Amino acid sequence: MLPINFLVELGILSVVLMATRFAALGRRLAVITLVVLGLAAFSPLGNLLIYPLESRFPAWDPSRGAPDGIIVLGGSVDTDLSAAHRTPVVAHAADRLFAPAELARRYPNARIVFTGGSANLVSTEAKEADYSAPILENLGIPKQRLILERDSRNTWENAIFTKKLVSPKPGERWLLVTSAFHMPRSMGIFREAGFDVEAYPVDWRMGGRDDLFSFTNIGADGLRRTDVAVREWIGLVVYRLMGRTGELLPGPVKD
Repeated sequence: MLPINFLVELGILSVVLMATRFAALGRRLAVITLVVLGLAAFSPLGNLLIYPLESRFPAWDPSRGAPDGIIVLGGSVDTDLSAAHRTPVVAHAADRLFAPAELARRYPNARIVFTGGSANLVSTEAKEADYSAPILENLGIPKQRLILERDSRNTWENAIFTKKLVSPKPGERWLLVTSAFHMPRSMGIFREAGFDVEAYPVDWRMGGRDDLFSFTNIGADGLRRTDVAVREWIGLVVYRLMGRTGELLPGPVKD
């Protein structure tokens, strides 16, 4: 149901219909597909969808004191490419790796946890934690400080497995590092799992409110933002229906 996949499927269906007695329907469907494709690629649609996600949690406030631990969600390293080339391949969301390196230097007593196994539908031996650990070490985090959770396949398992691994104590402060658009769902999941964390959003896909109605002349960028936003909204709806988050769009907890 992601926009790119869905539009390709509609395009193929329209071509098939044109070769049948439903040719008129096929032509109308082709026009609709092209219009929606144009909107997804060049219009502000992606910005309008992703802004409520990225702006939901503000930047973390360091004035509240040092954290006891830092949790880094996977999603940056392509495990299949890394396994094929036998070296870590960062496909996207590199900020998820850069941010904990800086935090580790700033807070030398904080524990650093990377959580991420394989998100593939067909299980493989390639685990994201195994390929991300060398990157974090090269960025200056000593190997002995890293705690790796390598079995999770999704954000729900990130929360469950990490909580079991680190056994957070009452009163401890843990940061959760992930992409800003993914933060609402991640925070809702960790709360539902009984793990109290503080949001540390990174990897923004748009500048802010001023970009809300901006058009783009690079269709791939618009499609990418639309795809990311729609995928996240679908995830929020599904996880809410499954009872894995307590709200449709989790937000900051009021003091």
